[in-house]
Amino acid sequence: MIGDGLVVKTKIASGVVAGPGFVGVLTALGARRAGYDWRRHAVSSLAVGREGWRQRANFMLAGGLYCVAARGLARSSSRGVGPAVVPSLMFAAGVGLIGSGVFVTDPVAGFPPEHAPAGALDAIAEAAPTRSGQLHNLCAIPIFVGLPVAALVGASSAVRRREYRWAAYCAGSAVGMAGACALFGAAFGGAPTLVPHGGLFQRISIATGFGWLSALSFRALRPVPQS
Repeated sequence: MIGDGLVVKTKIASGVVAGPGFVGVLTALGARRAGYDWRRHAVSSLAVGREGWRQRANFMLAGGLYCVAARGLARSSSRGVGPAVVPSLMFAAGVGLIGSGVFVTDPVAGFPPEHAPAGALDAIAEAAPTRSGQLHNLCAIPIFVGLPVAALVGASSAVRRREYRWAAYCAGSAVGMAGACALFGAAFGGAPTLVPHGGLFQRISIATGFGWLSALSFRALRPVPQS
């Protein structure tokens, strides 16, 4: 039983480190990539081209860690995890990240320039989307839709347990991630005033959602005292 509990905790710990590790790697890759502007360009654009294998690996590693963590959370005795749908949605987000690494995005906001049509520097290119790009976008749904839903479910569960601070954090994370997602979606869609900040909005959304997953996993490692 002790060994079983240690395995569960080790799995859950994967959820603590996955988000910070993912963000740290993509930040380093973006700083080294010629012509890449983190304020404008999508995180997924780092996966395009010969140098893209590193970001593709980053997607898949983070996704694998979240899948492992979700399995641990599903077996956790901590009431702070919330309903069973929460680890299920976390697992789905992990699968989405893995898929995001397998299926490479189409050029976004003109990056990388060697893969984007001329004149596409400030908006999404008018080229027909590829099958890989379409599948990449589908893989984003369990991440940018599933995680806000999971956070809202967590907030509702926390309210019923009268854990109001955690409920407020969950709800704030859900609203923050979804709001930033709407902004970067509009930016990558070519909204003139938002285009220069699309990458920033996407990073805010990712940091908010993945930060919540880290907090949830850390919380499961430290069970909430019974009242």
